[in-house]
Amino acid sequence: MPQSKQRRAPAATAKRSAAAATVDYPALARFRHQLRSFLAFSEQAAQQAGLTPQQHQALLAIKGFSGEEPTTVGDLGRYLLIRHHTAVELVNRMTKLGLLTRAVDAADGRRVLVTLTAQGERKLQALSKIHLEELTTAGPALGKILRHFRQSQKR
Repeated sequence: MPQSKQRRAPAATAKRSAAAATVDYPALARFRHQLRSFLAFSEQAAQQAGLTPQQHQALLAIKGFSGEEPTTVGDLGRYLLIRHHTAVELVNRMTKLGLLTRAVDAADGRRVLVTLTAQGERKLQALSKIHLEELTTAGPALGKILRHFRQSQKR
Protein backbone atom coordinates (compact mmCIF):
# COMPACT_ATOMS: atom_id res chain seq x y z
CA MET A 1 0.00 0.00 0.00
CA PRO A 2 1.39 3.46 -0.84
CA GLN A 3 2.59 5.44 2.12
CA SER A 4 0.21 8.38 1.45
CA LYS A 5 -2.82 6.10 1.83
CA GLN A 6 -1.46 4.76 5.10
CA ARG A 7 -1.26 8.29 6.52
CA ARG A 8 -4.85 9.12 5.48
CA ALA A 9 -6.47 6.02 6.89
CA PRO A 10 -6.23 6.99 10.59
CA ALA A 11 -7.60 10.48 9.85
CA ALA A 12 -10.51 9.06 7.86
CA THR A 13 -11.25 6.61 10.67
CA ALA A 14 -11.16 9.43 13.21
CA LYS A 15 -13.58 11.52 11.12
CA ARG A 16 -16.00 8.61 10.84
CA SER A 17 -15.78 7.99 14.59
CA ALA A 18 -16.38 11.67 15.37
CA ALA A 19 -19.39 11.77 13.03
CA ALA A 20 -20.82 8.62 14.60
CA ALA A 21 -20.33 10.09 18.07
CA THR A 22 -22.45 13.14 17.16
CA VAL A 23 -25.44 11.09 16.04
CA ASP A 24 -28.25 11.00 18.59
CA TYR A 25 -29.32 7.41 18.05
CA PRO A 26 -31.94 7.37 20.82
CA ALA A 27 -33.67 10.43 19.32
CA LEU A 28 -33.53 8.95 15.81
CA ALA A 29 -34.95 5.69 17.14
CA ARG A 30 -37.79 7.51 18.93
CA PHE A 31 -38.54 9.54 15.78
CA ARG A 32 -38.57 6.43 13.60
CA HIS A 33 -40.80 4.65 16.10
CA GLN A 34 -43.28 7.54 16.17
CA LEU A 35 -43.43 7.65 12.36
CA ARG A 36 -43.85 3.90 12.11
CA SER A 37 -46.57 3.94 14.78
CA PHE A 38 -48.49 6.54 12.82
CA LEU A 39 -48.07 4.58 9.58
CA ALA A 40 -49.26 1.38 11.28
CA PHE A 41 -52.29 3.27 12.57
CA SER A 42 -52.93 4.62 9.08
CA GLU A 43 -52.65 1.21 7.43
CA GLN A 44 -55.06 -0.33 9.93
CA ALA A 45 -57.54 2.55 9.55
CA ALA A 46 -57.50 2.18 5.76
CA GLN A 47 -58.11 -1.56 6.01
CA GLN A 48 -60.98 -1.04 8.44
CA ALA A 49 -62.50 1.38 5.90
CA GLY A 50 -62.29 -1.31 3.22
CA LEU A 51 -59.28 0.18 1.42
CA THR A 52 -55.69 -0.81 0.99
CA PRO A 53 -53.17 1.64 2.41
CA GLN A 54 -52.13 2.51 -1.14
CA GLN A 55 -55.73 3.27 -2.13
CA HIS A 56 -56.04 5.59 0.85
CA GLN A 57 -52.78 7.29 -0.13
CA ALA A 58 -54.07 7.67 -3.68
CA LEU A 59 -57.31 9.31 -2.52
CA LEU A 60 -55.34 11.70 -0.33
CA ALA A 61 -52.83 12.48 -3.08
CA ILE A 62 -55.55 13.20 -5.63
CA LYS A 63 -57.46 15.45 -3.22
CA GLY A 64 -54.40 17.07 -1.66
CA PHE A 65 -52.23 17.73 -4.70
CA SER A 66 -54.73 18.37 -7.46
CA GLY A 67 -55.76 21.92 -6.62
CA GLU A 68 -58.24 23.15 -9.21
CA GLU A 69 -57.07 20.81 -11.97
CA PRO A 70 -57.79 17.09 -12.04
CA THR A 71 -54.84 14.81 -11.33
CA THR A 72 -53.36 12.77 -14.15
CA VAL A 73 -52.43 9.14 -13.77
CA GLY A 74 -48.80 10.22 -14.26
CA ASP A 75 -49.14 12.78 -11.46
CA LEU A 76 -50.56 10.12 -9.18
CA GLY A 77 -47.61 7.85 -9.91
CA ARG A 78 -45.20 10.65 -9.02
CA TYR A 79 -47.10 11.55 -5.84
CA LEU A 80 -47.09 7.92 -4.67
CA LEU A 81 -43.53 7.20 -5.90
CA ILE A 82 -44.72 4.33 -8.08
CA ARG A 83 -44.20 3.50 -11.74
CA HIS A 84 -46.73 4.68 -14.30
CA HIS A 85 -48.02 1.20 -15.11
CA THR A 86 -48.55 0.56 -11.38
CA ALA A 87 -50.53 3.82 -11.13
CA VAL A 88 -52.64 2.73 -14.11
CA GLU A 89 -53.50 -0.57 -12.40
CA LEU A 90 -54.27 1.23 -9.14
CA VAL A 91 -56.61 3.64 -10.94
CA ASN A 92 -58.27 0.70 -12.73
CA ARG A 93 -58.98 -1.06 -9.42
CA MET A 94 -60.19 2.11 -7.72
CA THR A 95 -62.46 2.96 -10.64
CA LYS A 96 -64.03 -0.50 -10.40
CA LEU A 97 -64.62 0.10 -6.69
CA GLY A 98 -66.41 3.37 -7.48
CA LEU A 99 -63.80 5.54 -5.74
CA LEU A 100 -62.52 7.35 -8.85
CA THR A 101 -63.63 8.43 -12.27
CA ARG A 102 -61.28 8.71 -15.18
CA ALA A 103 -61.49 10.71 -18.38
CA VAL A 104 -59.22 11.46 -21.29
CA ASP A 105 -57.89 15.03 -21.13
CA ALA A 106 -59.67 17.03 -23.85
CA ALA A 107 -56.60 19.26 -24.29
CA ASP A 108 -54.14 16.35 -24.55
CA GLY A 109 -55.57 12.98 -25.49
CA ARG A 110 -52.47 11.19 -24.16
CA ARG A 111 -53.31 12.13 -20.58
CA VAL A 112 -55.89 10.44 -18.37
CA LEU A 113 -57.44 12.57 -15.63
CA VAL A 114 -58.68 11.07 -12.38
CA THR A 115 -61.09 12.58 -9.87
CA LEU A 116 -62.69 11.32 -6.69
CA THR A 117 -66.29 10.15 -6.78
CA ALA A 118 -68.72 11.03 -4.01
CA GLN A 119 -67.96 7.63 -2.45
CA GLY A 120 -64.22 8.30 -2.67
CA GLU A 121 -64.74 11.71 -1.06
CA ARG A 122 -66.74 10.17 1.81
CA LYS A 123 -64.11 7.50 2.48
CA LEU A 124 -61.31 10.05 2.40
CA GLN A 125 -63.17 12.46 4.67
CA ALA A 126 -63.83 9.76 7.28
CA LEU A 127 -60.22 8.57 7.19
CA SER A 128 -58.85 12.10 7.31
CA LYS A 129 -60.90 12.89 10.40
CA ILE A 130 -59.48 9.97 12.37
CA HIS A 131 -55.96 10.65 11.06
CA LEU A 132 -56.13 14.23 12.29
CA GLU A 133 -57.30 12.96 15.69
CA GLU A 134 -54.35 10.55 15.80
CA LEU A 135 -51.94 13.33 14.82
CA THR A 136 -53.30 15.41 17.68
CA THR A 137 -52.23 12.58 19.98
CA ALA A 138 -48.89 11.79 18.28
CA GLY A 139 -48.01 15.38 17.38
CA PRO A 140 -46.59 16.47 20.74
CA ALA A 141 -44.16 13.53 20.86
CA LEU A 142 -43.01 14.19 17.29
CA GLY A 143 -42.68 17.91 18.02
CA LYS A 144 -40.55 17.19 21.09
CA ILE A 145 -38.20 14.99 19.08
CA LEU A 146 -37.94 17.56 16.27
CA ARG A 147 -37.19 20.34 18.77
CA HIS A 148 -34.47 18.13 20.24
CA PHE A 149 -32.95 17.69 16.75
CA ARG A 150 -33.01 21.46 16.11
CA GLN A 151 -31.38 22.17 19.45
CA SER A 152 -28.67 19.55 18.93
CA GLN A 153 -27.89 21.02 15.46
CA LYS A 154 -27.21 24.41 17.05
CA ARG A 155 -24.51 22.94 19.30
